[in-house]
Amino acid sequence: MKILLVGASGTLGQAVASTLGVHHELIRAGRHGGDVQVDLTDDASVQALFEKVGKVDAVIATTGQVHFGPLAQMRPADFNLGLQDKLLGQVRLSLAAQHHLNTGGSITLTSGIISAQPIRDGANATAANAALEGFVRAAACELLPRGLRINAVSPNVLAESMDDYGAYFPGFEPVTAQRASLAYQRSVEGIQSGQVFTVW
Repeated sequence: MKILLVGASGTLGQAVASTLGVHHELIRAGRHGGDVQVDLTDDASVQALFEKVGKVDAVIATTGQVHFGPLAQMRPADFNLGLQDKLLGQVRLSLAAQHHLNTGGSITLTSGIISAQPIRDGANATAANAALEGFVRAAACELLPRGLRINAVSPNVLAESMDDYGAYFPGFEPVTAQRASLAYQRSVEGIQSGQVFTVW
């Protein structure tokens, strides 16, 4: 398969590339690096990405920023970060990708465990992740008759990211990026659609 991987330079993206790159042709995309560059918060940038890449068999997003902070101090601008970047960024990618997938193609997005298990200071992340999963379930219904699939992967906090995020996840059992990458393989190479593959 020809697979476009957005967020390829991140911890999770590198693991996904390692897992899928064995048997598939990968096009690595990132905001500043990779084979091609893209800013998922910008419509024109996403359109330009697909003009460069052309038709693909799968699109994967392992990227998206959210705001972590106390609700009492949160401003709408803070909350907007997760909406514009993690949520709308991946939705924007999906809306464009559907027109550049070969028959039988798939889209795989990334949410996270706190869509279902909220944490302190994580209201923005929970909202963005939960909305993204809702989008996947609804979009699958319209993509399936066109021979296309869409899923999300919801990983726990990554073991490799505990130094940065561990304080937000007390009592959570982290998973390795390599283990999480298998869910992306399942989404791309499998047959299911409208699913949220949890790696908890």
